[in-house]
Amino acid sequence: MSTAMNRDLPHTEDLPSRLGRVMLFAAWIVGLAMLALLFQRLLSDQENPNRDPEPALDAQGRAQVVLQRNRFGHYVANGRINGEPVVFLIDTGATDVALPLRVARRIGIPLGAARMAKTANGNIRIRSAWLGSVDLGGLTAHRVQASVLPNMPGEEVLLGMSYLKRFELIQRGNTLTLRAPQ
Repeated sequence: MSTAMNRDLPHTEDLPSRLGRVMLFAAWIVGLAMLALLFQRLLSDQENPNRDPEPALDAQGRAQVVLQRNRFGHYVANGRINGEPVVFLIDTGATDVALPLRVARRIGIPLGAARMAKTANGNIRIRSAWLGSVDLGGLTAHRVQASVLPNMPGEEVLLGMSYLKRFELIQRGNTLTLRAPQ
């Protein structure tokens, strides 16, 4: 009986070599890292499906940008302020373009006078500013009124009506189209 049991046990020649085990372990780590990156990219695309908004022309030849709604129901898109990259959250309820102080400093925006502003969250202290240019997918507006909020969290810039009022807005289903005026 002991002879039969010995035949069922693996021999050292049957086991992977030490190098083989290390390579197998490394392959698993690389595979898991690639899966993590893939899922990170998928989640990121769900938060900002408009990473590279491209201008197009409508039937009348006007420039337009079509944005897709994200998984939370918001319109988020990459754009530029004074040529510097930012992430916009479209906010038709915001009077001005609203920037966190750290974003304004990174871009080098000169701050104007401090003042009080009334928001949905109550009265807050802000700094006025003028933006040389605001660009979303090739739709550029110059000399745009902005508000810099010292306590605004995150890196997203609220793209308010001081920019949006210069364009025609059409919201249908899960898309928002910004179109240049005639």
